[in-house]
Amino acid sequence: MQMNDSQRIPASKEKVWALLNDPAVLKLCIPGCEALEMTSPTEMTATVVIKVGPVKASFGGKVTLSDLDPPNSYRISGEGSGGVAGFARGGATVRLEAESADVTVLHYEVDAQIGGKLAQLGSRLIDSTAKKLAGEFFTRFAAAAGGTPDAAPAEAGEKKGWIASLIS
Repeated sequence: MQMNDSQRIPASKEKVWALLNDPAVLKLCIPGCEALEMTSPTEMTATVVIKVGPVKASFGGKVTLSDLDPPNSYRISGEGSGGVAGFARGGATVRLEAESADVTVLHYEVDAQIGGKLAQLGSRLIDSTAKKLAGEFFTRFAAAAGGTPDAAPAEAGEKKGWIASLIS
């Protein structure tokens, strides 16, 4: 599954960077996140409960940050297991662009793989769930930043969605 999108966040690039690296903020923003702990400056563990169609599972996972270029970009990679429900693994490139002093455009490109019962549900259900979860994440993230998100103009052919598929 591949997705990419851009979101306008009502905050400076430095503030968005700080929020993206704050486990307490991320825990509040990630739908279904029950635990998120920073285990090193570039690693986190997470527990996320997610429901995709008829399948509901608790995923335990590990996330690693790499290619750090503060406050501009990083690569996030993760994998998680939900027992019989399946597994998810993937990564995303996140890039921040200052549109103005108090608006940042967050660009992301995701590549994720899923297996087990989740993979049997079909890509349309999984993609629509990922888009819904991404929307919830960005609504909460924008609120944490002090406003509401606006979708940046998408290039033709781009798909939307993302974060829960990385951490779940």
